[in-house]
Amino acid sequence: MKNTSQIIRVARNTLQIEGQTLLSLVDTIGEDFVACVNKVYSSPGRLVVSGIGKTAIVAKKIVATLNSTGTPALFLHAADAIHGDIGMVRPEDLVMCLSKSGETAELKMLALLVRQSGNPLIAMVSREDCSLAQLADHILLTPVAREADPNDLAPTASTTAQMAMGDALATALLALRGFKPNDFARFHPGGSLGKQLYLRVSDLYVNNQVPAVNTDSPLREILLEMTGKRLGATAVLFPGSRLLAGVITDGDLRRMLNGNPDLEEVTAAEIMTTNPKTVDHDTLAIKALESLRTHNISQLVVTGRAGEYLGFLHLHDLIREGLV
Repeated sequence: MKNTSQIIRVARNTLQIEGQTLLSLVDTIGEDFVACVNKVYSSPGRLVVSGIGKTAIVAKKIVATLNSTGTPALFLHAADAIHGDIGMVRPEDLVMCLSKSGETAELKMLALLVRQSGNPLIAMVSREDCSLAQLADHILLTPVAREADPNDLAPTASTTAQMAMGDALATALLALRGFKPNDFARFHPGGSLGKQLYLRVSDLYVNNQVPAVNTDSPLREILLEMTGKRLGATAVLFPGSRLLAGVITDGDLRRMLNGNPDLEEVTAAEIMTTNPKTVDHDTLAIKALESLRTHNISQLVVTGRAGEYLGFLHLHDLIREGLV
């Protein structure tokens, strides 16, 4: 393999430079940052985030993070803004411009337009003495000693710093808004992440059949119930009620047969496992999965608020939903 040592050296150096850049941001978090957060938090409008080139890509990511954590945001490309898209900015909106140098022509022109329209302006820049910072009401400082590439040219450490500062802004706003997991679920209903936050056992077990026998049910009835309902198990209930006495699985049947009992006399009460693992129907599905993994089992008995038997939740139900 060619140039192994060079590849390792450059890659490690890149990570070291970017890591040091991120650590240096910690010291920039102070009153200016607090003022920016409060300005966005109290704004009746959206935070319009703009950039050009690589900073435009970072701006898009910041907008996505803000929107998904409860802060309305909009991406505006700086070049498009000065060719008509500035009309997207409403009177109640704030504007945040991203630029390493703070001297990019399109961003300076956009900043002037924002100032003329009376919208508050935040500048995320690496230097306080740049033109963009001078035009801004508030500054988010992202100082960069050097880029991570060997030529100190490609936007690497600078875009990493901007991305991290955007995350800091979003998480500070999230905390101020009291954003909770349930709120997060409203914005992320799709995919496995969303399902972890909102999908409950009650959404899944209802698709399964509900096998049940009584404590005095004979073996023939037990076998018919288990094979007919195709779950490999059945609940055992106290006669005349929906309260759970136990559960019978394929393993319970095998253990019973190994004991050579009188099959004509065997009842469910003699085969069942008492105190089976149960789950309340209102439990989050991801919590039920944790229980299955903890106890190394493939299904749980689902119970209602009064402890009544409702059905079974199987590992396959969780697999189908992409939680496993």
